[in-house]
Amino acid sequence: MKNQNKINSPSGHGNYYGVGLSLVLSVLVVFSMSFLTSCVNEEETDIALAGELALSASSADLVLEQINDANTALTLSWTTGTNNGSGASISYKLEIDRQGNNFADPLTFEMGKAVYEKAFTVSGLNATLLGTFNVAAGTEAVLESRVISTIYDTPAKNDVSDVITFKVTPYEPVTTTLYLLGTVLPTGWEADNALVMTPDAENPTIFSFRGAFGVGEFKFITTLGSLLPAYQRGADENHLVYRTAESQPDNKFSVTEAGVYNIVVSLLDLTIEVVKLDLPAYEHIYMVGGAAPNGWDITNATELVQDPDNPSIFTYSGVMNAGEFKFPVNRNSDWSQDMFMRLTDSTMYLHHGGDPDDNKWTIEKKGYYIITLNLSDNTISMKRTKLYMVGSATPIGWTITDAIELVEDATDGCIFTYSGPMVAGEFKFPVNRNSDWGQDMYMRVSDTEMYRHVGGAPDDNKWNITVDGDYVIIANIETLGISIQKQ
Repeated sequence: MKNQNKINSPSGHGNYYGVGLSLVLSVLVVFSMSFLTSCVNEEETDIALAGELALSASSADLVLEQINDANTALTLSWTTGTNNGSGASISYKLEIDRQGNNFADPLTFEMGKAVYEKAFTVSGLNATLLGTFNVAAGTEAVLESRVISTIYDTPAKNDVSDVITFKVTPYEPVTTTLYLLGTVLPTGWEADNALVMTPDAENPTIFSFRGAFGVGEFKFITTLGSLLPAYQRGADENHLVYRTAESQPDNKFSVTEAGVYNIVVSLLDLTIEVVKLDLPAYEHIYMVGGAAPNGWDITNATELVQDPDNPSIFTYSGVMNAGEFKFPVNRNSDWSQDMFMRLTDSTMYLHHGGDPDDNKWTIEKKGYYIITLNLSDNTISMKRTKLYMVGSATPIGWTITDAIELVEDATDGCIFTYSGPMVAGEFKFPVNRNSDWGQDMYMRVSDTEMYRHVGGAPDDNKWNITVDGDYVIIANIETLGISIQKQ
């Protein structure tokens, strides 16, 4: 029977190498076990030879400041203590109490095994002093601390470090929430609907807001639904004062010009920065009225489109009915919001929510309108769409500056008619006679349907006339229907 452990070699000494390899492996195993045993014995020896259990503090006198609330304020560290050579493991318990209480009811932290320090953040330590130990803000407190070890021998034993003391002065923390309210906002002084201020990611005592303000007043509250406590106008427009009682002055900040503002509030140094930005006062404009697509249903008011290149420009393109209309700045159902109202046919003003004025524009005739508001100069333009016809099938061919104007219906400005000769060829409907061909046009979906082509887009779908003759063509730009009848 062959030896299964044999390792062949060029010299033919296979058994010799097999035995040698086994010997080497055995030595390595013994060495490894000895190494691990020596490490364990070394650790046990370290604990056995360590000195007495001792506690120390990273600082003996602390004055806490909220601006540093995320930083480490205090670290309590302790030595391992000793197991007296027993090889037993050790766990630790940290206790903190006010000086003189003799640890009758201490704050206790079960730290477990192989943990030799406990760190406290500024905010955490401050909360402990104010809450657990009832220390008044701005008052120095002397705390005591000790660490207790449990040595898991048989039976288990305890060791207690010497007591150390350290002094800490806590602060009164400012609010972690802040809200904005006032007549500059559509919700006014409704504390339940105050606007949330955004805390700074690195310093939560600083809050900011960016948004539209109307003309009016504002202040800040700390709790949604409650007007006190509040931060209000201090010695000037750049400083705050903390108001906690109705008997204190109720001074507010004021805005004299509507617009988009950036506000930064620092509660630690009681400062405020208010900057008007070069942006329109509102990011959303809506339309309501008997002339509007959704009538007087303000909760479904038609939203205008803001120009991406000029945020002061808002446009509505679509059908308008005969009737009145105006422009609220939101869809709130209480009708108390600011609105843009009629000054003249081409100018407007900002109506202040709740005021009695109610000046509206009037559409005399139904039609497809393009209405443009410019919030930078409070102007408005209203253009009712006309319809023209060009193409090789028409009497004027492709000369767009001579495009044939269709006849608008007497009562419905969305219906247009052409009656006259047509020849074999193509045609489509531009909305003006501009020579650059960049205007909107109505183009073919089918012989009875059309769509509004956006000026500059590459699509170019036309109708075809196959037989010369007189035709009546009726186009409805509201229903997007078309009728082509040869006479």
